[in-house]
Amino acid sequence: MFRRRPPLPPFPTGGLLVGGAARDWLRGVEAKDFDWAIPEPERAAHDCAALLGGAVFPLDVERGYWRVHASGGVQHDFVPLPADVMADLTRRDFTVNALALTQDGRVIDPTGGRRDLRARRLRMVSEANLRADPLRAWRAARFEVTLGFRLEAATEAAVRRIALDLASTVLPMPAMERVRDEVGALLLHPDAARGVLRLEDLGLLTFTVPELQEGIGLVQGGFHHLDVFQHGVEALHQLLARRPDSGLALRWAALLHDVGKPRTLARDPVTGRKSFHGHDKVGAALTSQILTRLKLPGDVVGQAAALVGAHMLPLPSTEREARRFVHRRRALLPDLLSIMLADREAARGPSSSSASRLAYARGMDRVLAALEEQPTPSRPLLTGEEVMALLQLEPGPRVGEALRALAEATALGEVGSVEAARTFLQSWHEASDG
Repeated sequence: MFRRRPPLPPFPTGGLLVGGAARDWLRGVEAKDFDWAIPEPERAAHDCAALLGGAVFPLDVERGYWRVHASGGVQHDFVPLPADVMADLTRRDFTVNALALTQDGRVIDPTGGRRDLRARRLRMVSEANLRADPLRAWRAARFEVTLGFRLEAATEAAVRRIALDLASTVLPMPAMERVRDEVGALLLHPDAARGVLRLEDLGLLTFTVPELQEGIGLVQGGFHHLDVFQHGVEALHQLLARRPDSGLALRWAALLHDVGKPRTLARDPVTGRKSFHGHDKVGAALTSQILTRLKLPGDVVGQAAALVGAHMLPLPSTEREARRFVHRRRALLPDLLSIMLADREAARGPSSSSASRLAYARGMDRVLAALEEQPTPSRPLLTGEEVMALLQLEPGPRVGEALRALAEATALGEVGSVEAARTFLQSWHEASDG
């Protein structure tokens, strides 16, 4: 049922290939991360780096853990060979990971992992193993999505019990950095939207992004046919259908773009109609809080929050407006258009129509045409010093205002030469002073 097995890298002398790389090789999937159990990890790591190229460094000198970053994004980890390999494998999370491969192709399988591989079944080695590291509950959801397997009933029940015990603090929460890595790996999969739904179903979303749960059951009406939570998940699905190459910031922004709606809900006292004014700005702040809590890098946090904050911008109706849109939001393009389109395509309520979709598409086309016409910012026609001399200004905010006004006029095609720039700024200065 699996594909032809890919070639393996050279085995280090006396080593075993263990865990996920052995699993993927048996499935016919080319691995990027190789875990080796080896009598002399440090020596094996340096031999690997010399043979394959790459950088070698210690992960834990005392325990003898070493890593090699080889070319092509391939990673090799080397750990000491355990005295009892079978016992070591039975301490792992799932049977499909409790596998080892010898240099001569023999498979060590103490828990029936190969049988579960053939059945595409994700089965725990034991509940005690899962409870020893509660992060394995998140890993179960990730493996369901990334491997395309299904949780075996007893394993799913154990994951649900772990979620309940996390809620009651019987079990400690894993470090947020580890949760971030599991959820990030899930979000980077093409079927990430299903994975988010699975996190909620298993009781794990409340420990990951509880703010999303605030939208469950919050019916919107109008353009929307789904509640706020399901709409965010569907927007992520729509994004990945069109932008399978999208990065993590864009994926988070799609999922969280309406996270501010529950906290901005208002109802008209006469008609009962719901509104969510300012949900984009509240959502941007929440996105920043959520992703900061999950310990994501600052650039990812900033980009995702900016996309959420801008997703309600009106699309331009003229070419001139399109050039202004590109000038003001260049740092977010084309990702902002992808979020806006995903939002629109995830909304199929009674107010949605073919005419509104056509108008939206035309607005996007205008922005794309303006972006293609001017893919990079226009070269500044005057420096700050020249602006200060021209307008007789001291250093301060007013100089920045002048430079921004000139940059926008240049982007709109209203100014195209140094002399025109001088004339424009003098008129701008007089008008704004007056």
